[in-house]
Amino acid sequence: MRTRHVNLLVALVAVLLFSFSCFCISRMTHTGNQLTNCRNQISEFKETILRLKNKTEINRQELIKAFNQMKYKLAEREDASLNSVKKKVNALNKNETVSNAFEVLRFFFPHLRKVDRIYPDVIIGKEKTGVSFALGISTVNRGNHSYLKQTLTSIISRMTLSEEKDSVVIVSIADSNEDYLKSVVDMITKKFKRQLMSGSLEVISIPAYFYPNISHAKQSTDDSEKLESWRIKQVLDFCFLMLYAQPKAMYYLQLEDDILANKMYLTKITDFIHNITSNNWFYIEFSVLGFIGKLFKSEDLTDFVHFFLMFYKDKPIDLLLGDIFQLKMCNPGETLEKCTERNKHIRIRYKPSLFQHVGIQSSFPGREQYFKEI
Repeated sequence: MRTRHVNLLVALVAVLLFSFSCFCISRMTHTGNQLTNCRNQISEFKETILRLKNKTEINRQELIKAFNQMKYKLAEREDASLNSVKKKVNALNKNETVSNAFEVLRFFFPHLRKVDRIYPDVIIGKEKTGVSFALGISTVNRGNHSYLKQTLTSIISRMTLSEEKDSVVIVSIADSNEDYLKSVVDMITKKFKRQLMSGSLEVISIPAYFYPNISHAKQSTDDSEKLESWRIKQVLDFCFLMLYAQPKAMYYLQLEDDILANKMYLTKITDFIHNITSNNWFYIEFSVLGFIGKLFKSEDLTDFVHFFLMFYKDKPIDLLLGDIFQLKMCNPGETLEKCTERNKHIRIRYKPSLFQHVGIQSSFPGREQYFKEI
């Protein structure tokens, strides 16, 4: 009997062990299947991520390509706009009234009477008119020295946006050197493209045929004759620029290509003009140096130019400016100092100066100058 019980116990244990083994085998098989499924899902996920990454990279490349194409087309359009302005001006009909301002030159220079049309050779800009201020800058080649970029940056950056909209800066290239002309045009079109496109900046070139025959002085070995030729040309450069600017604005401000402007200079000029009780002023000096910072009413520019052209061979232009003042405003025999004191409301000097001369290399070859505002 006892043996029978033992056999039954052994059989029960064997059945239990067999059942447990089957259970374990079943669980391991199930777990293995789950692991296989998990591996497959991870693999599919990796493939999906890789596909998305490749698609994203393709989209990114397409976006970059489209963006570059858009920038290229915009640049093409801007360049086309600038070129159309050049072509428009260079192709102007000889009978158009745009050059009427220069007709006065034929009276003073007989050689110009044979010229069909007197107008700048090169012009870049929108021919902006109807503004408050025209700012004239005459520039010539100074060899290895150039202050023009610094000057323009100072003049333009220290305007407010509304002042920029209500003014036009005119750069007049008064040099026959083709390399210099190209360098100035390239610099301005790259650095100041926005101002060119808006019309607040223009570039002109004075044609070589404008100047009377003073080549004998340039060829001379006598430094005094060369200096005289340089001074004559400088007067004529300013006159040409004034005639071009006259129809554009209410006021004309004469600057040079080697100066720096003070902060808010145009705001101060505008406020000063508005605070003058009488409009009967002759001109206003916003700098005491030479011809820098002289402000004129545009309606008076023709009279000034006529006077300068009558005596352009005799004196530098800043001295001629004093002469015309003395001629028009002073009594016979009266000294300039006494006349100026009596006419402070006519020939007005603003203090402190709004412009500082920074150029050391003069536009006269080989000459250095260290003029500074006091």
